[in-house]
Amino acid sequence: MVDSWGRRREGNDKKRRRERGVDDDHHQEGVCVYVPPCKSARSGILHKHVEEKSSLEYQRLAWDALKKSINGLVNKVNATNVKNIVLELFDENLIRGRGLFCRCIMKSQLVSPKLTDVFAALVAVINTKFQQVGELLARRIVLQFNRAYKRKDKIQLLATSRFIAHLVNQRVVDDGIALDDDSIEVAVGFVKECGALLQELLPRGLNGVFERLRGILVEGEISNRVQFLIEDVFAIRKTKFQGYPIVRPELDLVDDDEQFSHQLSLEVEDVMDPETCLDIFTPDPKFQENEKRYEELKRNILGDETSAEMEEEAMVDEDESDDEEEAEEKMKITDETGSNLVNLRQTIYLTIMESLDFEEAGHKLLKIKLSPGQGMELCNMILECCSHEKTYRRFYGLLGQRFCMMNKIYQEDFEKCFVQQYSTVHHLELEKIHNVAKFFAHLLGTDALPWHVFSYIRLTKEDTTSSSRIFLKTFFQELSELLGIRSLNKRFADPAMQDCFHNIFPKDNRENTIFSIDYFTSIGLGGITENLREYLKSLSKASMQRRRDPGSRDYSPANSTSSRCSDDIGSPFNTCKNQRFVL
Repeated sequence: MVDSWGRRREGNDKKRRRERGVDDDHHQEGVCVYVPPCKSARSGILHKHVEEKSSLEYQRLAWDALKKSINGLVNKVNATNVKNIVLELFDENLIRGRGLFCRCIMKSQLVSPKLTDVFAALVAVINTKFQQVGELLARRIVLQFNRAYKRKDKIQLLATSRFIAHLVNQRVVDDGIALDDDSIEVAVGFVKECGALLQELLPRGLNGVFERLRGILVEGEISNRVQFLIEDVFAIRKTKFQGYPIVRPELDLVDDDEQFSHQLSLEVEDVMDPETCLDIFTPDPKFQENEKRYEELKRNILGDETSAEMEEEAMVDEDESDDEEEAEEKMKITDETGSNLVNLRQTIYLTIMESLDFEEAGHKLLKIKLSPGQGMELCNMILECCSHEKTYRRFYGLLGQRFCMMNKIYQEDFEKCFVQQYSTVHHLELEKIHNVAKFFAHLLGTDALPWHVFSYIRLTKEDTTSSSRIFLKTFFQELSELLGIRSLNKRFADPAMQDCFHNIFPKDNRENTIFSIDYFTSIGLGGITENLREYLKSLSKASMQRRRDPGSRDYSPANSTSSRCSDDIGSPFNTCKNQRFVL
């Protein structure tokens, strides 16, 4: 019989060889195997002291084997094999190795927070038989939480709070611990994970948490990202925590009556010693006695069935699952027709159309599982739905703003959409041009998009078409309505952002400068060109000075016409070259 590690379990044959005095490390049927000197020395020590199991060398080797076994079992646990892993863990001495188990499972949870509920289910089963293991883990997690909170280690803090939430769901930790935290973002993540349980057991306490979150939201002294997180948890509460069950059915392994809950607090003073000495090897003067006691406990827990039989059943199940996985890999078909993309677009469209407001739409869209790179498709679909409306709806601007504020990746994707839409604006119909322009104006007006996107716009006669000028007219007019002409002018006058605005207010060519001034004046936004007008005046005065200077190459006695033109340069529509726009 072969286990999941590829080793052959020989059961009773192994015991018979030991009785005959044959060393397992050197014995293979009919095969000569080279044994490294270091391994040979260890095997020699173990064989020498096989009758003296209380010796220091034997205990150290047994400790190393226990450590490797626990690490291997915890690392391969998942939702499908958790029942088998529990039985194999019970086969190890968890009382002696409880420090190793707690350290290993805490490290694994930090590395793989998505498997937190699986680790919590594993701990829940072990806690029913060995309460000291569950208590030690709870103490260490609380200490880790407080340590991360003081260090402001956000990643570790969120992962630890998630672990505590699932231990509360599994009743390993008493539910009173769930109401001790005051950190906003951690509290929001915590409430999402165990809110369904608190709604049943402690509705008043949960209402107090939500009242506090509502008060923080009203005060408005938080960032937009945290504000959106609070609004999101309120939306989840309205749906009665759908998508966040107390315990998944496949992980519900322990009856509530059998579980033992540990009463702890997040206050460091209330937490006992983490017993880190259990993580390192310590000689046990009563080693054989304690091993016999654990063997008796193991028989009581696992019953009369031999461990070999249970392992055989587990290996059969794993072999079957391996065969199924191999069959699935063989039958895996690559989709070259793009049907998955079509289905995704259809799902996004239906989700948006069925939503009453942007908050509901955002919450539902976040539940859609997207593959890497499909975030751009989500942004394109939001923009496409917006463009197909008869008139612009603020719903889409708020939805796009929500995604930009929540994740920088979506912000970058919408920036790419802006560049793509502006470069192909001549393909759009008039209504679509207005809708798309107002959508992006909303994102910029609310700072959901960075203002360096203006560097993609070049406002000259050669670089614009009638479609792009209509787009820019709607875009700038909507932006001025959102911010106000003074605030908009102040933004465009920001010295730190001038590199982004040099294409909108060009100073490389006099004709381009006049074109920009005339364009903004014609759409009713001449006020934002004050700096450009001053620049044009100074440019004209310098040109006149050169012409009047007799020593200059540009000197001309017949400059009356130029003089008249220059006197009226403050009003670009009175310049010698009258610009006309097709808007």
